[in-house]
Amino acid sequence: MRSLILALFLATPALGQQIETDLELVLLADASGSIDQDELLFQRQSYATAITDPAVVAAIQNTLYGSIAVTYVEWATNQAVVVDWTVITDMESATRFADALIGPPRQAFGSNAIGAALLFGMESIESNDIRGFRRVIDFSGDTMANTFGPPIAQARDTVIANNITINALPIMRDGRASAMGLPQLYQDNIIGGPMAFVMPAGEGSEFTDAVRRKLILEIAGTVPQSDYASLLLERLQIGE
Repeated sequence: MRSLILALFLATPALGQQIETDLELVLLADASGSIDQDELLFQRQSYATAITDPAVVAAIQNTLYGSIAVTYVEWATNQAVVVDWTVITDMESATRFADALIGPPRQAFGSNAIGAALLFGMESIESNDIRGFRRVIDFSGDTMANTFGPPIAQARDTVIANNITINALPIMRDGRASAMGLPQLYQDNIIGGPMAFVMPAGEGSEFTDAVRRKLILEIAGTVPQSDYASLLLERLQIGE
């Protein structure tokens, strides 16, 4: 079935000089007031480490096109593009993307506007010059607050209606996120579309590892073998 879909996709004329790739991926990272400067830089470094992991690069090269297109956007009250759309095909291009993540100053400030962030991610996909076989927004955050902008459910439904999948990475850095049931809230209110999933992320190396695993799954177009609850239980029971 996937081969048939790809054949039909390739038979459709491209608009202008669009770049064709397997996946358009928006990395939509939390930069709201609950994320201090050290945490913001750690998030960037984690994504830089993950995107250059040999397993991630191998997953990219094993896609139908042998490439993906990625942009990194930070969200708060506003949204800021940290690294613009970049086509990644190998370790060299992955390293260029990773290096570009480290230097830019913080440009997203304020409280939480999740609905607006999701719509910004959609617009970024819709307005670029790239034609992806699959289109995904990778949303991360430590809250369900939505102080400004459109309602989350309305934004989510609009994104999904435009054939874009939303995955979510709830940041479980303290007891507050667990107490409020953040993974379940993201499961019920944020993710959607084909193969959508939630991947909880702890602190330190656990966060970096969750980002790496999530990227591999998104690039491969698959989902975790266990749900978010099982993943959380696994992290609590074993110290890997």
